[in-house]
Order: sequence, then C-alpha cells, then structure tokens
Amino acid sequence: MNANRDMFGNYQLEIYRKGLSGSLPEFPFTYAELERRAREKLNPGAFGYVAGGAGSEETMRANLEAFNRWRILPRMLRDVAVRDLSTKVLGTTMPAPVMLAPVGVLSIVHPEAEAAVARAAAGLGLPFILSTASSRPIEEVAQVMGDSPRWFQLYWPKDRKFAVSLMQRAEKAGYGAIVVTLDTWLLGWRPRDLSQAYLPFLRGEGLANYLSDPVFCGALAKPPHEDMPAAIAHWAKIFSDPGVTWDDLKFLRENTRLPLVLKGILHPDDARRATDLGMDGIICSNHGGRQVDGAVAALNALPDVVKAAGQTPVLFDSGIRTGADIVKALALGARAVLLGRPYVYGLALGGEAGVSAVLRALLADLDLTMALSGNSRLEQLSRDTLQLSKF
Repeated sequence: MNANRDMFGNYQLEIYRKGLSGSLPEFPFTYAELERRAREKLNPGAFGYVAGGAGSEETMRANLEAFNRWRILPRMLRDVAVRDLSTKVLGTTMPAPVMLAPVGVLSIVHPEAEAAVARAAAGLGLPFILSTASSRPIEEVAQVMGDSPRWFQLYWPKDRKFAVSLMQRAEKAGYGAIVVTLDTWLLGWRPRDLSQAYLPFLRGEGLANYLSDPVFCGALAKPPHEDMPAAIAHWAKIFSDPGVTWDDLKFLRENTRLPLVLKGILHPDDARRATDLGMDGIICSNHGGRQVDGAVAALNALPDVVKAAGQTPVLFDSGIRTGADIVKALALGARAVLLGRPYVYGLALGGEAGVSAVLRALLADLDLTMALSGNSRLEQLSRDTLQLSKF
C-alpha cells in the first residue's frame, strides 16, 4: 500500500532535504533524549509523575530488558517495495498497528493537554484512547477528533450510576470501545511522587470527566466551582472499587453496546477467563511499571496471554519505544501496540507539534524496520521473525 510508504518511510527523506537549507529537527528522535529534555522542561512533580514507576522501578527496567532479549532475524531478497502496515481491531481501522495509550492528567504536561494529543492523533489517523482521568472532557476530545478513531478508558468507580454515565457519554460521542483498566484499583507505591508529595488529582487536575458529569455533580451539595475541595473529596471517595470481581463484568456488558477491552492482563488464566466471559479484547500490560514493583515484564507475558486468549484479539502495552519494539510485540502475537510515555514527552516539548513529531518518527522507524527485515505486511510477522538472545 503506497500510502503507508509515503506517509511513514519518506519522513526521513523530508528531514534530510530540510537539512540542505540548514534546518535541523526541533524534536529529538531517541527516547533518552526525549526524556532528558522533558525533565528540563517540566517541574519535578509533573516529570516524576510521568517518568516514575512503582517501588524500585524494577518492573520498568524489566519491560525494557525484555525487548533486548528478543532479536529480529532479517530475511533477504523479499519484495518490500510496497508496504502495508494497516490493520483493523474491533472495527477500528488504523494505518499502522499503533494506538495512543490512555494517559491521565495531561494538563500537568502542557496547557492544551488531551486536545493537542487528539489533534496529532487525528492528523495521522491513529486511534487515541482517552483516559477517564483526562484534563479535557469526553465530548471536547471527540469534537477535536471529528471522524478519527478513538476509544475510552474506564477507571471503574464505586458509583455504578456514574460508571454508566461515563460509558453512555463515550458511546454518544463516537468512541469505538471501552477499555477497562484492571490494575489500578489502588495507586501503586510510587517513590518519585511521594518524595514530592505530588498527586495531581488532589490539586484538581485530571478531573474534567468527573466535573462535567451530571451524575457525579448530582452527588455534590454544591456545584464544583462553588466548592472544589468537596468535589475533590468525592472523587477520592468514588475513584475506584477494589471489590470488583469477574462476576461484575456482566454489569458493564449490560450497560454498553461498545466492545469491552480488559487492560492489565498478564496471567494466561486471566486471559482465558476474559475470553470465556465474552470480553472483546485484551491488553497485555503492567501499566508501564507504575503499579507492581517486581512484576513480570509485559513482553514476557505476551506469548502465553495470546495463546490463552485464542481468537480474542490481544493488544500490547508497556515499554514500546521504537519501531523495532513494535515489530517484536507483533511477532509475539499482539494485534497492535499502545504508546505511552514517548508521546507525553513530545507533548511536553511542543504540544501538538511535539506529539506529531514523535508519532511520525515512530511510524517511519516501524516502516523501515519492517522493510529492512524483509517484511511488507503485518501478517508476515511471527515467532520465526525473532531469535531469543542467549546473552
């Protein structure tokens, strides 16, 4: 499909041509440099919230080390002149198997927050998964994206009527699926945040979907603008319900027509149970290492989750940094991947332009990695594409 090649692979040529007139790229191309410059740009609390993980951050390191253990085994003399990276997951068509992961409280990173991310995603046709804890409400992000694909991530609150309201708002606003996060019923022990005594929600950040919801506001004695501390206290009271079990999933199914995707699955038995209960999709994820210190690397869990899920599509999240990372995750069975911290750093550095630059670079890297490894279509990727390193 020429469109993929022109949209992605020619990005590097565009950069080199601009260099002839002395124009250098505004944004960096490596994750390390993105993170370094974001650290310089953001205040310590905001940077720590984005960059940090649980405990000793061993799970974050394990995620990256897992990618290093797998090596791509290139094949030669295959026709890769035309590449087609497009795919379709649960009725959502995308030009490449990349979605923008749900990341909350983006107002601490850039004043345009999710609106800037939504514009960048829409410009490339990539699906954006909006967090419940976003700084812009469901409807505003939908308006920004127009007909571009989007999903909604649900932090399942204690107030069931409020949960239904959120799902109904997402459905009405044209979101294509509900992503239910399962690993954040409680906030993990995060030393970077603790050292700054920094939890942005308690400062009123990331509450747009709560403060704009009729059910949430109906439970308050006064409107949020008249008593914000009371609204924040109510948020803290109903944010999540640690008592939810597998039996409760039927409640979601009964209250939305949208596909249901469970995010945070790492154990094959959980993947099998999700499939048995009729869930539409699974995201293999350890929340980017933000919840359980010392947890299994998400990539290491992926093959068994895919096998247990059977025909249920499995997406992957946690540790995606490069085009090679995407190829490895797809070769191990993921249908698509979710990108998190890199686009957030792009947002910090340049708003919509920064996010677009990060995404264009990643897509170009993916396109070239596919071609140079001898693959022109996603269906060609399999376990045979990889070799497990002995070192």
